[in-house]
Amino acid sequence: MVSGIHDLLAGTGVGLVSGLTSGFMGTSPGGGLVIFSVLLLGAEQHIAQGTSLITQVPPTGLAGVRRYWQSGNRSPLPWIMWIGIGFLVGGAGGGYAAAAVSDAVLQWTYVAYLVALIALLILRRERKDSGVGADNRDQPPWLPLLLIGVLAGFSSGFMGIGGGLAITVGLAAGLRVPQHQAQLISLIFSVIPTNIPAAWIYWSKGLIVGWPAIIGIIAGLWVGTDLGARMANGVGRAVLRRSMIALVALMALYMSYKALS
Repeated sequence: MVSGIHDLLAGTGVGLVSGLTSGFMGTSPGGGLVIFSVLLLGAEQHIAQGTSLITQVPPTGLAGVRRYWQSGNRSPLPWIMWIGIGFLVGGAGGGYAAAAVSDAVLQWTYVAYLVALIALLILRRERKDSGVGADNRDQPPWLPLLLIGVLAGFSSGFMGIGGGLAITVGLAAGLRVPQHQAQLISLIFSVIPTNIPAAWIYWSKGLIVGWPAIIGIIAGLWVGTDLGARMANGVGRAVLRRSMIALVALMALYMSYKALS
């Protein structure tokens, strides 16, 4: 009984902090969930990743999506469609690949992935115009959107991080979509259960924490994502971009420490 209450409270803390970072950065909460599941729940890497994917199946980012939408950001349906198709394909492949490698390989791949995203964010030059937007006639072609979806799905399945970082960085740094709009589109994929194939692979192998912790995480995500999105809509795109660089850098440093220890 005491252990169950402890797991519930620890899970709520994991979900709340992960939700705050997810809502503020406009990414699915997977990266934070993996880090904090290892840190606060003491989970091994595979279990942390499986837990991250399972707790992202419910639409915990719905409140955050609503906040971005109310602030005037939009998500064109064709963008969601192409990214979603790629996500489903990449997610299944990533889930099977993760089951075949060790914790150390996952951790160092995680670090390399985060470092690559940091480089893209730093190299991205700020533009005075709004870039490619939902109301512009110059829409991005379907192939880059599909590739962003495949990368996001594979990173979700292989590293259990939800794929939101890949979507946000791919749209904002790669296709020059305005930061707030890119973050909205990324959050939408925390509502659409495109990670079900990858989550099922981890579930079938028993790579999740106990149900009290999972329930706590989901509850924390509901609250945290809404609060984070409120904060994000009150600051400029430059602040969001710098905050994302700082957060991803901290995640990379922590995972490097875990891989070395």
